[in-house]
Amino acid sequence: MVPDFRTVVRRVRETSDVVTLELDSQGFADFTPGQFNMLYAFGVGEIPISISGDPNSSDRIVHTIRAVGPISEALTKLKKNEMIGVRGPYGSAWPLNEAAGSDVLVIAGGIGMAPLRPVLYHLLRFRKRYGRVVLLYGARSPEELLFNREIDRWRRTPGIQVRVTVDHADQDWTGEVGVVTNLLPKVDFDAADTVAMVCGPEVMIRFVARALEDKGMTGQQIFVSMERNMKCAIGLCGHCQFGSYFICKDGPVFRLDKISENLNQREI
Repeated sequence: MVPDFRTVVRRVRETSDVVTLELDSQGFADFTPGQFNMLYAFGVGEIPISISGDPNSSDRIVHTIRAVGPISEALTKLKKNEMIGVRGPYGSAWPLNEAAGSDVLVIAGGIGMAPLRPVLYHLLRFRKRYGRVVLLYGARSPEELLFNREIDRWRRTPGIQVRVTVDHADQDWTGEVGVVTNLLPKVDFDAADTVAMVCGPEVMIRFVARALEDKGMTGQQIFVSMERNMKCAIGLCGHCQFGSYFICKDGPVFRLDKISENLNQREI
């Protein structure tokens, strides 16, 4: 329960309410894509935030944070050389080893792109281990899209299909418009031999899961991140109980067929 103290070495403004913090990594344990840290803002409190950096790079600990409450707002206001409390990494990981040899479909909604960013780093670094790689990314508006420079670079990278859409376009937007599930008919993948990794709002996860199942995929092929309501990260407080699971200890990454019954029930 005691955090380590770390220094902010770089701060990047991603959108009007999203900031990426890069922290010094001396003595930090390796992480796997999908895991999270507990970040502590001094005098305010701590919250769970997925690690959004490159799992194969050990020089920084990277977190992308949206200001939606007092703790996250305090974290996004931190400046270079200021201190932050960190404990972790915690949680389950995306099934990258199990996906070797298969097509991989990465589907992100909004801030859900941050927990999936390490997946893209891994897939591109070890590209020959996988079949077709597809990224589908949706946000409410062009101003809310994250990591635009990286996504533009991935678009030009051989061996990956990238499609981006927004719910509401402005006059400068020339890309796709509509929900992210509208992109599925426009990309190539073998539904019988594909692993899907999905992160975003729960309503988006439900619609994406249904669309993938309509394409012929099963709940055993679909993995989702349920990063919500976590408080302690070690299963003591009970805030993240989800049916018979504790999201902080058993997740945040789950195979869909393990949680689908609870995912479709309100108030769980």
